Amino acid sequence: MKTSLTPEQIIRFCERVEGAQRRAYDIPKLTNEYPEMTVEDGYAVQNALRARFIEQGEKLVGWKAGLTSKAKMVQMGVDKPSIGFLTDAMSRPENTAISTDDLVHPRVECEVAFITKAELSGPACTRADVLAATDFVMPAVEVIDSRYENFKFDLPSVIADNSSSARFVAGGRPRYVEDIEVDGIGVAMELNGEIVEMGSSAAVMGHPADAVAMLVNILHDMGEVLPAGSFVMSGGITAAVAVKPGDNVIARYQDLGSVSLRFE
Repeated sequence: MKTSLTPEQIIRFCERVEGAQRRAYDIPKLTNEYPEMTVEDGYAVQNALRARFIEQGEKLVGWKAGLTSKAKMVQMGVDKPSIGFLTDAMSRPENTAISTDDLVHPRVECEVAFITKAELSGPACTRADVLAATDFVMPAVEVIDSRYENFKFDLPSVIADNSSSARFVAGGRPRYVEDIEVDGIGVAMELNGEIVEMGSSAAVMGHPADAVAMLVNILHDMGEVLPAGSFVMSGGITAAVAVKPGDNVIARYQDLGSVSLRFE
């Protein structure tokens, strides 16, 4: 990927985003300062952020596809999907209490996660490739957190902010892909005992494996592959739901069980 940013600009934007993530404050979207910022520029900042997190001792455990459903694109005001990296520091156990003190605009969404058993590479990765390389799928709840002021953003800024990655919780009942219809999984999200969102995994680009293939092909553009043993979240099935301290969330999945978490 070619970037129009200088190395100094990449470092400056990376430090700005990292500060907002680490210390939980919001910032103006990066394109306010640099209106010419492209998607490629956004990934250059994200890659610098990933290198910095790994340098600080975090381990890369996988990736996420973002903005993969029409509901999410409308909610976020963008027209293309994106990807972001996941580290061990973002993972939380099931039934855990997640602090909102270190989050800015926390929201939750239901996703289908893929765990791979073989390496995947682009530039022409397909749904069939993804399914053949998948060990199993499982339900996951992602806690996303945009660090931008007034919840206003654009695609390059979102990508630079690691596609709003913050926390994730996986659990439920893992299943082999040949045993279920991955594009026909019904989900319901309960917030404090009330259903607030419902949907089907088909909302994720028609088939969640297509979102993973897109992710692999974007990685190829960055000169990278998806290693075996990766944990990949395929994108929100419904619009994300805002949460606050005291909230309890249960995501229920057809054939995959449920995932629960609470906020404090």
